[in-house]
Amino acid sequence: MIEERDIYVTMRDGTRLAVDVYRPDAPGKYPVLYASALHNKDIQGPDIADILPPQPAHAPLWFGPIEAGDTRCFIANGYVHVIAQPRGSAKSEGHYGHEDTDHYDLIEWITQQPWSDGKVGMVGISGFAGEQWRAAAQGHPALKAIFPYDACSAYGGMFGFRDFNPGGVLHSFPYLLDVFSTVHESRDRPAELPAAEEELWRRAMRNPDYKQYINLYNILTQKGQRTFIMYLMMTHPWELDGTVERAEETFKKIKIPFYTGSGAYAYTYKLHWLGAQHYFGNVDAPKKLLFTGPAHLERPFHQHHDEIIRWYDHWLKGQNTGIMDEPPVRYWLMGANEWRTGTDWPLPETQWTKYYLSHWETLSTEPPRPASEAGASAREPDVFTQMPVTRTTKVERLRYMTDPLPHDVTVAGPITLTLYAAIDQEDTNWIIVLRDVGPDVSVRTAREGERDVPSTLPERELTRGWLKASYRALDEKRSKPWEPFHKLTQDAIAAVKPGEVVEYQIQILATANQFKAGHRICLDITSMDVPTGTGAMTNVEYIPYHVCSSKTVTHKIYRDAERPSHLLLPLIPASAS
Repeated sequence: MIEERDIYVTMRDGTRLAVDVYRPDAPGKYPVLYASALHNKDIQGPDIADILPPQPAHAPLWFGPIEAGDTRCFIANGYVHVIAQPRGSAKSEGHYGHEDTDHYDLIEWITQQPWSDGKVGMVGISGFAGEQWRAAAQGHPALKAIFPYDACSAYGGMFGFRDFNPGGVLHSFPYLLDVFSTVHESRDRPAELPAAEEELWRRAMRNPDYKQYINLYNILTQKGQRTFIMYLMMTHPWELDGTVERAEETFKKIKIPFYTGSGAYAYTYKLHWLGAQHYFGNVDAPKKLLFTGPAHLERPFHQHHDEIIRWYDHWLKGQNTGIMDEPPVRYWLMGANEWRTGTDWPLPETQWTKYYLSHWETLSTEPPRPASEAGASAREPDVFTQMPVTRTTKVERLRYMTDPLPHDVTVAGPITLTLYAAIDQEDTNWIIVLRDVGPDVSVRTAREGERDVPSTLPERELTRGWLKASYRALDEKRSKPWEPFHKLTQDAIAAVKPGEVVEYQIQILATANQFKAGHRICLDITSMDVPTGTGAMTNVEYIPYHVCSSKTVTHKIYRDAERPSHLLLPLIPASAS
């Protein structure tokens, strides 16, 4: 291998970007796998992998930003690996945010090099994946295909509000990323902002929900000089007008084949899980979708490289690898612990099935009976009260469970919770958790020791959903039964009238799980989560906590025939595989 570090490539406006090139130590021209992200290029190369063997996510030396791919694997398979640093980060000049033609210019430079055969693909996950979509939209003819795994937001750019904060509930992932030193930022004395921005900043500074998280409030005081994405989310906690329409225009610009996906772990920080599905569903091009299991990928990133090589051997080398003859969707089915395939996502064979919240905290496929049959007491709500994280770390909840299932039930796809509820404040955060509980061989009777569901049953958290109550307004035109599409713009935010029963459509992020016979489908309704470390930190970088209410809130959940709160689950018939 020949290594060339810190080559400077000049963009059309004179800005110079830092680039590393790794290529086979043999004469000839090769296809190029290009990677670019804000993450420091100096920690992506094979010299790091020579010292740091693959680390699972629970290892103390797992470090998220090592994501550009296995250089030695690419070289061994006859590719050049080019890793670039976008403008305004690390060694590259300029300011990030002014790079609408940089991928085009860098790919143009690549095609002019003596080691390039003029065909380019892109590699790398997460931030590197987000840049792949941007490059595809810029449309250089030499870029033949992309592989954006852990895809980043589809609406509003790489860190767009919708996929980053589904339901408008802010979370701490950008803060945690920057604490873990993944972004290069410069600082100075906080400056005066333009008048409109100054007013938004002052409004954020008065927000008691922010103030209780003093680590986040500290970011506000610095007026965007540190952890800018987190700062921007707190001062502009909504989707900007026109974002969805602009995204839909970008979808039309992407014409090249793409292979996207993510893993079941990604529901925790959302944008990769949602971005992959939104790009797959909205871009009309040759495409494939890969959903992997619940364990986060190791670092340095090296997994799925056989699939990456098959993809690019097909699109860049013209080899018949058979990859396009296989079903376009491949997913890992938890519970069964096996791979399944499909022809589209959601799977066309899905049987959308309602599970109703029922009495005594149960889930049932039987709709609630009308009050004329069940009596007036059926209209009484279930209730929980949550104190803020300034006073407690106890997360209160209502838990609804099925009886032990008589046979295996396969759930694969996006999920919606329709919730009829009242609160005693003007706002709250709905945090919904779907779990697989069991196995459970118990039978509940009136005898001592048999009255309750055993507290010792195993539990697996599968996925979550979020909705800030004031962000409940729906975009009816773009909503689907399995995916409510909330407006999320500033003018759509509306406080809740305390005591009023409101219908909420809550998006629960997709999952793929087989609930085995004897297990229970379990739904938790909560409104708070808690940092897992001191100083409002976390012990796992990619499982962020959320900005929750600074007030004590009482929640009343209604589940009668007039207000039938229910889950819509994507059941896959046993004959489907």
